[in-house]
Amino acid sequence: MFRPFNSSVATVVVIALLTCLVAACGGGGGGGGGSTSVSSTSAQTPAPSPAQPANVAAISVDHGISGVPNMPFVSVTVCSPGGANCQTIDHVLVDTGSWGLRVFAAQLPASVALPQQTNGNGSALAECMQFFDGYTWGSVRIADVQIGGEHASSLPIQVIDPNYAAVPGTCANTGAARNTPTALAANGILGIGVFRHDCGAACANQAIAGIYYACAGTSCAPTAVAEALQVANPVTYFGTDGNGVIVSLPAVAGAGAASVSGALIFGIGTQSNNGLAGAQVIGVDPSRGVFTTTQNGTTYGGSIIDSGSTGLFFSTNRMSACANPNQAYYCPSATEQFSAVNTGANGTTSAVTFSVGNAAQIWQASGGAAAMPLFAGPAFVGSQVFDWGLPFFYGRNVYAAIEQASTPGGRGPYFAY
Repeated sequence: MFRPFNSSVATVVVIALLTCLVAACGGGGGGGGGSTSVSSTSAQTPAPSPAQPANVAAISVDHGISGVPNMPFVSVTVCSPGGANCQTIDHVLVDTGSWGLRVFAAQLPASVALPQQTNGNGSALAECMQFFDGYTWGSVRIADVQIGGEHASSLPIQVIDPNYAAVPGTCANTGAARNTPTALAANGILGIGVFRHDCGAACANQAIAGIYYACAGTSCAPTAVAEALQVANPVTYFGTDGNGVIVSLPAVAGAGAASVSGALIFGIGTQSNNGLAGAQVIGVDPSRGVFTTTQNGTTYGGSIIDSGSTGLFFSTNRMSACANPNQAYYCPSATEQFSAVNTGANGTTSAVTFSVGNAAQIWQASGGAAAMPLFAGPAFVGSQVFDWGLPFFYGRNVYAAIEQASTPGGRGPYFAY
């Protein structure tokens, strides 16, 4: 879920999960070109780095695939079931606003054979993950996955492949295809938000055009899919550390930074390094994963905390958008100070202060730095959404607790910071 800056660098993209903001998703049971890093296939998955605990994966905010700022990346190892052959893929987007792992078919050598997922009738399953201005299309496959030292066995993932069957019209009718790393500005998406599955009960109960499809040859038709067969949040497969995640990034000065190193920590209250401490727990709607933000008298009832968005996105009349082609961002004459109050579904309130700078000027002055804490823009998903994107994460530990999971802060789903 992200929005790039400067269409001369990359096409303006908003990956915000339409499925869950428009239809109920969770509901008590579900939820530039650069090159891909290619590792040699091996007989076993790699061991975690001895420099960090097994439940930690390194995050890098860098220039990535297309030079888009405010994109946090990790490396993910995908293996054929049983771990006989593996492929490590770098620059996979860390996304607390979606659920499930998505990688490109072109990044998987023939030796990493992933079985096709089928529905209850034995038909091959494909998925169209529609976002606000585009979509990814491809088959649902079964893989063993390693992130840091955590392992998920027999995980359903989406393998993005525009050549798989024929893309249905009900899929391709939402914006542009994001079926290459260049179009996506990443080598994949690691969805680690608050739900277990990427559609949940909504898709288990009925066939919804534009999401899951049963395919025979090149023909695909919408189908209902049991939750256990849907693309799943890998964290829920991690055993002891499967109740949630922490995204930990250092503070960044307003002028930006060429790169930032942080950590993706698995589990909440399961190890000595992932305690909740004094973080405020903001409960979210168990069906849609949203809470309420109030800012300058405006109430946003569908607010999200989304590491996959490259700015804070909200509407205000205090400042103007940048000139074309960067009108997705604000360009105030001077840095503006704001305050807001987040109210969780659990009644917890949390005051947040933040600053917004002139995105075009900061970008030019920094020489195109990768980490930009003052980036914000006009609301892009409607008047009900305040999108707390990656600038919100700088200088914070941000927790995402998965639905139904027990944690020191109560049962998920919730965010905390």
